[in-house]
Amino acid sequence: MTTFTRLAIPDVILIQPARFGDERGYFCETYAKRAFDEAGIDLVFVQDNESLSRQVGVVRGLHFQTPAFSQAKLVRVLRGAIFDVAVDLRKGSPSFGRWVAATLTAANGEQLLVPHGFAHGFCTLEAETLVAYKVDAPYSRPNDAGILWSDPDLAIDWPVAAADVVLSDKDRALPRLRDFDTPFVL
Repeated sequence: MTTFTRLAIPDVILIQPARFGDERGYFCETYAKRAFDEAGIDLVFVQDNESLSRQVGVVRGLHFQTPAFSQAKLVRVLRGAIFDVAVDLRKGSPSFGRWVAATLTAANGEQLLVPHGFAHGFCTLEAETLVAYKVDAPYSRPNDAGILWSDPDLAIDWPVAAADVVLSDKDRALPRLRDFDTPFVL
């Protein structure tokens, strides 16, 4: 049976699919609409994405899409491990500007559900980390946005020193939260 655990920001959910193992390995359902419906999660995923990060300390994020193409994400690790972060961007939320995180590994099989109105990012904890995630809206370049991973107002406790982070030029140039007029309203 899949378990659903609400984190300190309750809209972000850590999901643990049941694994059934024997001497050959294991089997699990990584996603079952019925189980999500029973947990009160009403999402229809329309796209699967995958990223490979070759080094430890790769930070991807903090990313999101603005309405009308905002995305909820269901994130899991196929190989390696990540420190996975969700930041609340919803005006009027008691947790606006706060973050929660979970360590996801291929070995533990946990997944993180990042809802609409949250920025998402992760840091690789192992080389050759492969991450897969489902989204409930297609990619839209005009709606592609982000917040600076190292924004001091967010004070995310990343597991890598800033001098050792591997970033894209795009992620390096993202604005701070205080310089972003969020379109997400609770």
